[in-house]
Amino acid sequence: MSGFYDLASLAKPLVTAPLALAFLDLDADRRWALGFHDRDTPLTARQLLSHSSGLPPWRPFTGETLAAQLRRPVPDHPLLRPATPGLATYSDLNYRLLAELVEAETRVSFRRLGATSGLSPTPWLDAPVELPDAPDAEAWRLATDHPLPPRDPRLPQDANARAGMPGHAGFGATAPQLAAALARWVAAGWPERMAAGTTAGENGSRWGLGLQALSSGGGRFGQLLSRIPAGLGVCVIEDPAPDMPPPAPPLDPEPGPPSGWWFHLGYTGPALFYRPTDRTCLALLLHRGGSAGTMLDMEALRARRWQALSRFVGQCGG
Repeated sequence: MSGFYDLASLAKPLVTAPLALAFLDLDADRRWALGFHDRDTPLTARQLLSHSSGLPPWRPFTGETLAAQLRRPVPDHPLLRPATPGLATYSDLNYRLLAELVEAETRVSFRRLGATSGLSPTPWLDAPVELPDAPDAEAWRLATDHPLPPRDPRLPQDANARAGMPGHAGFGATAPQLAAALARWVAAGWPERMAAGTTAGENGSRWGLGLQALSSGGGRFGQLLSRIPAGLGVCVIEDPAPDMPPPAPPLDPEPGPPSGWWFHLGYTGPALFYRPTDRTCLALLLHRGGSAGTMLDMEALRARRWQALSRFVGQCGG
């Protein structure tokens, strides 16, 4: 199994959010700068970081401005649906716009800026495990006549990132490389700034400025991580084995109270967890491919993550 991992959406808290926090006025109205001339309410970096901008989950990255794309109707698809009114809706588009704002502010390419994180921007020298096309490839064909970007083992699995869409993906790492990057990320104080305040989101979620509050309800990772002792620092848990684990505990319908942990998940398998009280940071590295090369569904992926975290908790004496 490959020891190099496509971090997918972990690029959001590890690359894009720190750059936005470093270079942008979080509350300046950016409607006009981003081409949203017919929007009735302000559009700010704070909204983009917390997924509270009202943007839909996804649109294909074709080089056309996002504002122009959103003026056109699209077919029904989970990735193309409208945002839920009044609730934060997780959207790759928020981070696409943050990348545009950071590039405009600094006049430096996002790829070059992102490389300062210590992670590897695409195209990668080492290829992660290849996965089948995800739902974004299906949505791409529904939303545009532009051809789907070609696959390349040195480019991310995500169709937008293959086309060069900055902000939401496009970075990878080995386990030692990620550990070093996380140590710098924590030391710089970025996760404390992201784990601040909460915005109500879909399905009971609560968002800060780049990280999501982790609940402690039954079957949720916050319940498991509550057993982690204090003071562990930065830990990277690598679990490249494709063996199928037993099912994870069933999820309670209610998310439960906040656990004190914050997190972000990557579609390709990795996960990031942070506890502000003692600055403990855990990263889970795994590939979403099953033993037959298929892509694990969401429940099987949750089981893989649960098993890896359970093993780690036990090793810590929790």
